Amino acid sequence: MHRIKEFFIIFLLFPQLNINAEPLSLEILEVKILDTYEATKQLPGKLFPVQQSNVAFQIGGKIQSIPVDIGDEVKEGDILAELDNREILANLNQAKAKYQLAEQLLKRFQDLKAQGHISIQELDKAESDFLVAKSQLDFYKVKFEQTKILAPFNGLIQSRFLDEGSVINAGLPILEILDSEKVEAHIAIPLDLINRLKLKEIYSFNLSGDLVSGKLKRLSPMSLGGSNNRLAIFEFDNFFVPGAVINLNLIINHKARGTWVPIKSLSQSDGGLWSVYTVDNSNKITKELVEVIYYEGKNAFVAGTLKNGDLVIKGGASKVIEGQFIK
Repeated sequence: MHRIKEFFIIFLLFPQLNINAEPLSLEILEVKILDTYEATKQLPGKLFPVQQSNVAFQIGGKIQSIPVDIGDEVKEGDILAELDNREILANLNQAKAKYQLAEQLLKRFQDLKAQGHISIQELDKAESDFLVAKSQLDFYKVKFEQTKILAPFNGLIQSRFLDEGSVINAGLPILEILDSEKVEAHIAIPLDLINRLKLKEIYSFNLSGDLVSGKLKRLSPMSLGGSNNRLAIFEFDNFFVPGAVINLNLIINHKARGTWVPIKSLSQSDGGLWSVYTVDNSNKITKELVEVIYYEGKNAFVAGTLKNGDLVIKGGASKVIEGQFIK
């Protein structure tokens, strides 16, 4: 985010012109005055699975089996639950037999009509009976499929609401399944920061102390519940545990003239100001007054009497005193 040019240099310090002073190693920072500085604003959010479903049967009946439980990993198409299908299976077999009979009769009537032995009305009835039988067969095929719940996507079983033997109505939730491959972060963004975000751009996040990257996927068109925030949704290439708190590290540029210095080079001064120690052209230690505008991590952005090329002593007052000479 910001770079500080530092180097080590060996100086001989001569307090009170003491020639017998021991050499002391100092870290020196060369000042570069900037017109802007970058600040990191952390915006908290939460991780959610990209897909999350409460699965249910489309028809009522008695639950025959639920072969999965909380915490199980499932693949798309796996059987999650089954109803007692004996009645529907019997109806399906009966519909299949009627369909096969209707198909055979239709073929026979088509042959007879071609030979001129039956009327067009008799052939029309055979065709109608065939279509009715086919419709009934398709209907019970669908009903038979509805006696099973299949996993809609690769996921993890989050909740199980019922057990085998329960008699249920259609639509009653049986299981809750969460996406096990992708998550997204939901972050509330203040309106004054919205223009700093761009769709498809990559942003940095802090997740339990680790830095991860996510892409801005969607931005809600309206504020949330009358607040001054809008919802931003970010997607990730890696899977993280849903429900975890995640922080967006939003880099914001501010206009201000100053420079970055290590915090440990600062010494408290009067009037709410701070001071840093520099080495002037005569190798004398001098004190410069600065104002701390922003600090982040181990560094602070300061404004004051510092100029381009000034040499700041990183250790500050813990290393030297004002008026001291170096060689």
